[in-house]
Amino acid sequence: MSFEALPDGWRVWNEEPSGRAILVYRPDVFDGDDLPAECLPTIYLTNGARNARPGSGQYATDEWHVVLFLEPEVEAVSETRESREAGAAAAVDVATRFAAGDVDYRAAYQVPREAYFERLDGLIERK
Repeated sequence: MSFEALPDGWRVWNEEPSGRAILVYRPDVFDGDDLPAECLPTIYLTNGARNARPGSGQYATDEWHVVLFLEPEVEAVSETRESREAGAAAAVDVATRFAAGDVDYRAAYQVPREAYFERLDGLIERK
C-alpha cells in the first residue's frame, strides 16, 4: 500500500526502500514563524525496535509501528501492526483521524500549551 489516500494537509516526507516512512502535516505552516517547526505533527512508520536504548531503532523487528509525534518527545498515537501494508494503512488512518480532529492532542501534553493548541485547532477540522 502506498500513501495516495492521505487526507489534505498530510505529505510523505520520506519513504525508504526498506519500507520505513515519515509523514508530516502542513510543513508549509510549521516553519518557525507562526507555528514552531519542532511541533510539526509527524507520523513514523517503522519496523525498528521501540526500546528506549540509543540505537535500538536500527534493528528491524517483525512488527510495524505507527507513531504520531506532536514534538520529538510527545507521542499522541502509538499503534503496532503485523505487516508493512497494515502499518501503512494504519498510518493513513491516523493521519485521517488527526486531520478530522479525532486525535486528542491536548491529552498528550503534561504542560498545556493553550496558544499553540488554539493555532493548531485553526488548522484542523475540530468536531
